Amino acid sequence: METVLKLCIIGAGGFIGAIFRYLLSGWVQYRSGSIVFPFGTMSVNLVGCLAIGLLTFLVENRSLLSAEMRGFLLIGLLGAFTTFSTFGNETLVLIRGNRMDLAVLNAGVQVVVGVGMVWLGRLLAGIIWR
Repeated sequence: METVLKLCIIGAGGFIGAIFRYLLSGWVQYRSGSIVFPFGTMSVNLVGCLAIGLLTFLVENRSLLSAEMRGFLLIGLLGAFTTFSTFGNETLVLIRGNRMDLAVLNAGVQVVVGVGMVWLGRLLAGIIWR
């Protein structure tokens, strides 16, 4: 039963995070007036990175968040709001642990290979569904 409760807490955070992402991204994109540059996505990613920085500091230095609240906020809400914040936090953890080699590998693979995988997915979809 404990696992089901944990999943419900994370899921509730994810539900809220997804809605926040949709609202903030859409609002910023609309306000920017741009139809070319993804200001909405960029704003969500930057706000998410700021939020995970604030929250992980509170977890590490103040022990203010319970395990349930960490699951709700960090995994659920921010996970649905933007996984880019988790990427940024994990990369910073590697840097702080003096693992610059792994930090560069993590950032490089996720950005370069990630964009390549989007391209590959589109290519495969074009081949499969022609």
